[in-house]
Amino acid sequence: MKNKNNYDYLLSDLTKLNGVGKKTMEILKKKKVNTIFDLLWRLPKSYTDRTLVSKICDLLVDKIQTIRIVPLKYQFPRVRNLPSRVNCEDESGKIDCIFFHSYEGYVRKILPLNQEVTISGKITSYKGRYQITNPTYVSQDSSLIETVHNKYSLTEGITEKNYNKIINQILKNLPILNEWHDKEILNKFENESWNAAIVKLHDPTNIENYKASFYKRLAYDEILASFLVNSEIRKKIKKIKKTSKKFTESSHNEIVNKLNFKLTKDQNKSLIDINNDLNSNSKMFRLLQGDVGSGKTIVALISALSVVRSNFQVALMAPTEILARQHYTLAKKLFPENISIELLSSKSDNIDKKRIINDLKTNKVKMVFGTHAIFQKKIIFANLGYIIIDEQHKFGVRQRKLLSDKGGDNCDVLLMSATPIPRTLTMSVYGDMDISIIREKPNNRKEIKTYSKLESKIDDVIKFVKKEIDEESQVFWVCPLIEESKKLDHQSAVKKYEFLNKIFPNKVALLHGKIENEEKEKILNKFLNKEYSILVSTTIIEVGIDFPNANVIIIENANKFGLSQLHQLRGRVGRGDKQASCILMFKSNLSVNAKKRINILKNSNDGFEISEEDMKLRGFGDLLGFKQSGAKNFKLADPIQNEDLFILAEKQIRKIELENISIKKYKSLLKLYDQADIINDIV
Repeated sequence: MKNKNNYDYLLSDLTKLNGVGKKTMEILKKKKVNTIFDLLWRLPKSYTDRTLVSKICDLLVDKIQTIRIVPLKYQFPRVRNLPSRVNCEDESGKIDCIFFHSYEGYVRKILPLNQEVTISGKITSYKGRYQITNPTYVSQDSSLIETVHNKYSLTEGITEKNYNKIINQILKNLPILNEWHDKEILNKFENESWNAAIVKLHDPTNIENYKASFYKRLAYDEILASFLVNSEIRKKIKKIKKTSKKFTESSHNEIVNKLNFKLTKDQNKSLIDINNDLNSNSKMFRLLQGDVGSGKTIVALISALSVVRSNFQVALMAPTEILARQHYTLAKKLFPENISIELLSSKSDNIDKKRIINDLKTNKVKMVFGTHAIFQKKIIFANLGYIIIDEQHKFGVRQRKLLSDKGGDNCDVLLMSATPIPRTLTMSVYGDMDISIIREKPNNRKEIKTYSKLESKIDDVIKFVKKEIDEESQVFWVCPLIEESKKLDHQSAVKKYEFLNKIFPNKVALLHGKIENEEKEKILNKFLNKEYSILVSTTIIEVGIDFPNANVIIIENANKFGLSQLHQLRGRVGRGDKQASCILMFKSNLSVNAKKRINILKNSNDGFEISEEDMKLRGFGDLLGFKQSGAKNFKLADPIQNEDLFILAEKQIRKIELENISIKKYKSLLKLYDQADIINDIV
């Protein structure tokens, strides 16, 4: 009997199902199937058509076929472990049914003598006679077998027959849920109900029918669920009342007047957005998203000085100590001398650490720079009013919510990211925040010239590097692997370091993930101080380091990287006023997609444009920053195939917000799609 609105059945554990014991449940849990609802998204990959009934004389060996036979004689073994055999026939020939590990009583029950039985399974041949071993389906009711059976990606220990039984049991008992969409939305999906759409999703004739209304309706459901949660978090943060920051344009001009370039339109617009938030009585929770080298840090520091001028403290957190130090050094140059700013680093001696911690507590230090350590429990701020997080792409929705709560009601939060993502993903990944985007590059920043080069032309590359080093430029040389691999034909960082060190003795450093953090910092600092001319590295340099003197980056096996990652790596150079170059090295046997990626990169320096192309070529799951963001991969929805659904969901969210529609209307949707735990106090 179906229960109206009983989504609890769908969210219950698998023991509620007939035929699912402890062993089967453990097998499914290994595949991250914990509830009945989870099982609905293990979609059929193909199917077996058992509707065609064959005669024995027409059977094909090694094919799954369905036949109607009459059992004539049992042959039960006297020796243990030998199979049972049942001689059977139809009007056209003979076949033996073979059973391993089956009791005599069971065989007699399912194959009663002289009665017609329908069986289905793989046909084999032994000594010129057809046989079928442990048939998948056996029944005197042919209608139970002569149908189309789904094939799923099974785990070892669950048969196709049992899996189909479990799925069919769920589909039969699907609770009838109240519709959460209005008529206007449902009309776009031919009025498909959630229940009917789920049943069609498991219909074997609908496998991979991505354009069907039932499929789109279910994909839209999960997009909307994700957007609703983000919207609700954004609304909750907006409701938090705080003391507004009071400041004038003078603090803004204190920094701008020291710059040797003009702010871009996007930088100025972002500052207006941030200043409006800081001046308001609602808490700011904003993302400042900008391409590599677009000047986000300047915007953040200008706003930080304004907050300091309004008698609040500021904390800026960076992913690495070296980046925190660079931000601190820049602030030292730009901030007035009478404002106390500090760097809290693991390298600081204990006396300095104690002094800084005490000065933060007594409001003597107005701004502190550091890594995540600046938010340790022992560090107490007198009046923290602004948190800035650089390179935040590793934070997901839950982590960001916790971060926002940590600062208290009076604390505004600005997150910065240099990872451009396609528009269809913006609401999914960052929908819980207000967003400011910097697309323009500063006028003094020259576009990086990008070249592609066959690896056989390494001598030409070495000549170019020598010339650059003679002109006192520095070089990044990026390799995919740390050590040589027999399986992968990539250049290794270690081997390349040894090769280059012979050509440029004592001028080459090596950096990779296996080096301890403290040693990494030393190497990077030496490179920053021009003690080395070349830094051979894996991709760990792709985010968060600014080396103004590095003007060349060489990327080995460039075809093995995604477009977004190549663009991030390329952004490590060209931070000064010299012309920078990026050389993409590759083998001759490039795939069509690899050629496309390299050509796109050679023709564009726009990270947003590149991320759109990257998603089209590789799929959204592989985009740089998306996996790290903590955002869940959708079960059905795809930002490329379902761009229209993402846009539709975005419009619907705006309507819900504008008309102040209660989130309770979508209670079932949020519960089902495992989103309610984030906002469990509002549904």
